Amino acid sequence: MRYLVWILRLVVFVVVLMFALKNTGPVDVRFFADHVVTGVPLIVVMLSVFVLGVLLGLLIAAPSILRRRREAARLRKELARLEEKSRQTNIPPENAAVETIAPMAPL
Repeated sequence: MRYLVWILRLVVFVVVLMFALKNTGPVDVRFFADHVVTGVPLIVVMLSVFVLGVLLGLLIAAPSILRRRREAARLRKELARLEEKSRQTNIPPENAAVETIAPMAPL
C-alpha cells in the first residue's frame, strides 16, 4: 500500500511539473493593495503555489498525525504493561507453599 501511495505522489508531481514546463511565459502577479510583480515566469508561480498547497495540506493534517502517534505510543505502553503483568502472573512464586486440597468426603 505504501508503494502505491508513493507512486501516486510521484505521478501527481510529474504531471504538475510537465504542466508547468509547458507554461513558461511571463505573467503579471497581482497582490492585494494594487501591488504588481511583472514578468514572473508562469512556471515559478505554478510551482510555488503547488509547494504552498502541499505545505498547507501538511499543516492541516499535522494535528491528526500527532494525535495518532500519541495514541499509538499510549497503546504500546499499555501493551508492554499488560505483557509484563501477564508474565508476572504466569510465574509461580518460589517461596509459596504448595497447598493440598483434601477430596470431599462422600455423603
